Amino acid sequence: MKHILPILTLTTLAAAASAQAASGLSYNRAGLSYNTDAGAGDNGYSASVEALVGSSNVWVGASAELTNAGGDSAFVGYLFKSVVAGIDATAFVGSNDNYGIIARRSLNEVIAGLEGRVVWTQSGGSNSDNFVYELAYNVNSKYQVAVSIQDSDVASQNDDVSLTVRYNF
Repeated sequence: MKHILPILTLTTLAAAASAQAASGLSYNRAGLSYNTDAGAGDNGYSASVEALVGSSNVWVGASAELTNAGGDSAFVGYLFKSVVAGIDATAFVGSNDNYGIIARRSLNEVIAGLEGRVVWTQSGGSNSDNFVYELAYNVNSKYQVAVSIQDSDVASQNDDVSLTVRYNF
């Protein structure tokens, strides 16, 4: 009888760990994107990296424009796992006076390896909302390909389409 509590604890921890692994969402990844600006014809490449700090839910990320100057940024946030209906949400602040929320969900029930992501950001100075809608496919446990569309309410900014290849580490 005295071994029941440790056995239940280990069983619960193992179930939680396998549920997290089954979600298929990796937060330690680096990516290379080809971005097209639908209206201005201003195409280019960008690189990004994101990771969880240790085994915590603190999330850090950075992105850099490789073709055009001025688009570099860094982010820090907190990951809330499985907030509702299997959706992970990350609230973050960025170096370019912006903040936002990222919602990610594995869509394995549709196609194994499929994932959806919606990003909402707002720039503090201009109060402009930006949305990014992404559909990604995990080729295997290490590589992912994604297509995203950025929808901006800023008049000077056109909608962008990006094709991204990511490496999970």
